[in-house]
Amino acid sequence: MQKLLQDALKDFQPLMGASLDIPEITLEPEKVADACCILKDEPRLSFRLLLCLAGVDYKEHFQIVYILLSLEHEQKLIVKTNVPYDNPRLPTVTPVWRAAEWYEREAHDLFGVTFD
Repeated sequence: MQKLLQDALKDFQPLMGASLDIPEITLEPEKVADACCILKDEPRLSFRLLLCLAGVDYKEHFQIVYILLSLEHEQKLIVKTNVPYDNPRLPTVTPVWRAAEWYEREAHDLFGVTFD
């Protein structure tokens, strides 16, 4: 899975890792929406379901966490991005996964993160 992710997202320079045997990537905020399009549409990945979008409040920044599922490949993926306190904005992923709208509203209500 790591190799597929690296190949598909090579232009996005993701930081790769794993959490509880689930692959994990960290992206710059401005790259998240475009990368998510690839993660969903690339046939070798097919992350067609957004299971969860959550916000985390760290001392230095907010972190937005997306948990994705590929039913076709029976694989989960965690996508993370760090958003600064002084400009908590990032592109919306609602055009990619319609379910993101409610999750993004919740992150905005709880953390003040704006999804453009």
